[in-house]
Order: sequence, then structure tokens, then C-alpha cells
Amino acid sequence: MRIFGKVRHRPSASWRQATDRAFTLIGDGRYEDAGALLTRAADLEPWLSESWFNLALLHKFRHDWEQARAAGLRAVALLDKASGAPDWWNVGIAATALQDWPLARRAWQAYGLKVPGAGQYTSAANSEPVGMELGSAAVRLSPEGEAEVVWGRRLDPARMEVLSIPLPSSGRRWGEVVLHDGVPHGERVTAAGPAYPVFDEIELWAPSPVPTWVVLLEAATEADRDALEQLASDAGFAAEDWSSSVRLLCRACSESRMESYEGGDEHLDPHDHSEPGHPGPLGHRTAGDLWVPERECGIAAPAGLVRGLLDGWVADSPDSREWRDLEEVC
Repeated sequence: MRIFGKVRHRPSASWRQATDRAFTLIGDGRYEDAGALLTRAADLEPWLSESWFNLALLHKFRHDWEQARAAGLRAVALLDKASGAPDWWNVGIAATALQDWPLARRAWQAYGLKVPGAGQYTSAANSEPVGMELGSAAVRLSPEGEAEVVWGRRLDPARMEVLSIPLPSSGRRWGEVVLHDGVPHGERVTAAGPAYPVFDEIELWAPSPVPTWVVLLEAATEADRDALEQLASDAGFAAEDWSSSVRLLCRACSESRMESYEGGDEHLDPHDHSEPGHPGPLGHRTAGDLWVPERECGIAAPAGLVRGLLDGWVADSPDSREWRDLEEVC
């Protein structure tokens, strides 16, 4: 096989040793030492696309997007296959991080995805890709820390808008856009049947100005709780009953194929490591079908609106609703 007029050979033993050692160092978080080895490997075999793919991967781990883009472009220039190579996906992530939209469009198209407006010489070609209709998915915020899986809307193959209200420990807010990796780690399966991938967050791409609040509710029925969530949604913001929506999972469970809890009938979930019967982040269920009126609720809304929202909710049914202990947490 010839690339740029040169015969392609197997990589040398020195290349393999340097590369293997580099990925061991990456696993230990020693990125600088790994970078020196991968640079040496690229010097040994500059014609090998894997040399530059590995460097692009390292720069992605380091969030050095300029270097990731440069190495990624060298990798794709040496590819044997026309489309579908992960090299193009890494280029797309780097281009998205840098808001290099023409390159991002080119990368997704080269990977084999349909990109609206691709190939058209218009001003739209220089703007971020929209209308890719990738649907919903889940994203694991802070994957190396106190990881939390939340739901979101995929804007393109590398960005997701967060639609859940994250817990304050994640440092993320409702409505933020996060850059995420391309290989899913786990799935969430809904009662309706579809399975949704769980992607790992890489970094925050666009912050949200909307703060997160926590409040204790007294909601006599589920319908009372649902009324607050609907009221917040109608106002263009969000409320989420953390007492129902949050499960505490170990890492192995989180990265597996998991059923998504949707507030249905009680069942014992062997993957749920929370404490049943306690409202809030450490317990989402109660024994049997008993409804617990006290609910810990997250609200994403501006400071000037949140109290009026809660007061309006109570005013609609004062005998069955009450709130207290409102606090801004993120």
C-alpha cells in the first residue's frame, strides 16, 4: 500500500513500545510524559495516521484544542478509508471546541453524518451546524469527580444542552451546553423501549445565566408536584422533583445499560444504592405506593421570578401546597 508515494510498513517495535508506554502514563494522568513519548512515536513513524491520532487524543484529554485540531488534521490526511474513521470525530470535537464551524461541518460529513447545509457556499456554512436532529441523550457531568448523569438535547455530535436540573455538586446548571466525548459509556432505557446513550462531558462549552435553587415542598399529591413543574416550564424555565428523579449509583452501574426511573410503580432496583424512604438526592423511592408529601425540588429560574413562581403555585391550591427553605445552590 502506498501513501504519498511511499510504501507503508508495519510500525517499528520502538514505535509500539513508546505508544504503549504513553497510554499507560495517560491512564496515570501523566500527560506531559505521555506527550513526549507520543511525539517521539510520531517522529519515528510520521507517515502513520495512528501516530497523529494518538497525539490528537492526548491533546483532547488535555483540552489543548489548537494542538488537537492540528494533530487531527494530520491524522485524517493519512487515512486509508473514505469515511467513518474516529479520526474525523476527534477533529469534529476539536473544531467544535474552537468554534471552527467550517471544519466541524467537514468533519461530521467526512465521518458519514448528514449535515444540513454542508457543501453550500453561503454564510450558513460558517455558522454552527443546526438541524442535525440527533434527538435526546444523557451526559455524565464531571465524569472524573462526583459524576452525575442528566438528560439533554443533542445540538450536534459533540454538544448537548442540559435539560435536567443538575445537583449543585456538579457545578452545572440547567440550560448549559457541554462539550462531550464521542464514545458512550452506558445507556439509559425508558419504559417506552428506546435506549439512549450516555456520553461523558469534556468541558463546559456555554454557561447558563439561570441559577439553581433548592426548595422543600409540601405537595399533597403527585398532581400538585406536577403542577409546579408545568408552571415552571410554561414560564420558560424548569422545576424537578429531586426526591423522585435522583438515584445514587456506583460507577459500574452508571456506565452500564440501566433502566431510567420515571416515577412508576415501586420495584426493588438492585442497582439503586440510595436509601429508600428519604426525600432528596439520597433516596427516590418509598415502600409500596405511598406518596410522601415532603419533596426536595430543584428549580432553575431567575432570582426575580422564583418566589413568585412558588407563591403562584401555592395560590392555585393553598390547601394542598406549601413551600419553605428556598436556597440558591448553584
